[in-house]
Amino acid sequence: MNTFLSAKNLKFSYINNMEEPPVKTEVLHGISLDIKKGEFVAVLGHNGSGKSTLAKCFNAINTADEGEVFSCGYDASKEENLLPIRQRVGMVFQNPDNQIVATIVEEDVAFALENMGVEPEEIRRRVDEALKTVDMYEYREHAPHKLSGGQKQRVAIAGIIAMKPECVLLDEPTAMLDPKGRAEVMKTVKMLNEEMGVTIVLITHYMDEAAQAERIVVVDSGNIVMDDVPKKIFSQVEKMKSLGLDVPQVTELIWGLRQEGYDLPEDIITEDECFEALLGLLKPDVKE
Repeated sequence: MNTFLSAKNLKFSYINNMEEPPVKTEVLHGISLDIKKGEFVAVLGHNGSGKSTLAKCFNAINTADEGEVFSCGYDASKEENLLPIRQRVGMVFQNPDNQIVATIVEEDVAFALENMGVEPEEIRRRVDEALKTVDMYEYREHAPHKLSGGQKQRVAIAGIIAMKPECVLLDEPTAMLDPKGRAEVMKTVKMLNEEMGVTIVLITHYMDEAAQAERIVVVDSGNIVMDDVPKKIFSQVEKMKSLGLDVPQVTELIWGLRQEGYDLPEDIITEDECFEALLGLLKPDVKE
């Protein structure tokens, strides 16, 4: 796999022009990170850690103060690269209502394509294909405001898919959804990665969502402090808690039992793994 998103010594600051003189606050303090084509990476961090800022740098919404950012081979600091980057790197935000601009679902999915000057026949084909991909084709003539939160978010994702991106950045896409909506969106995200080969960067506060990624990056106070596979990240329960983060509920349960002296694996992150471990613990010894 080739590197698809790359940051080298990335520094970024926000400037508060409401103050006199304006106050500059550095949010990213020299981050270096490579994400390979086809990876599914979850980014964790408490509020204000810089994770969303990092994603916006990859999408060229933010421009680095120092260092380098390359997205799909394009230098994100150059204005002429904004269009090719955003055609290849789509971004889905937290509130689906802020991303839906049309009064009919299929018109909303077509919006970006029309602005890109795509031929009408190709727009029709892409819109239908995108809506089928997220299982929303039967709602193509519905009004978006009548859909559930999960359905709205899937429409927003369809709008990105229609642009044929190679990567999708998702900034807490399930934060405003109920459990059913969260499950719908995560099913779509995993399908994009596993079946279509789309590179996924998922920013989330839900540890069970992060556990489904193949890699987790933890950001704290503008620095990357952990970067590994989910099992190795979540097995460090005390370190995660010290960073103000949780672990999956089953991981915490097993951790608590280990604290009480029970002999259980420390790298359990799924319900099935937890069930098997507890079953083995409760099952009486079989004497030969």
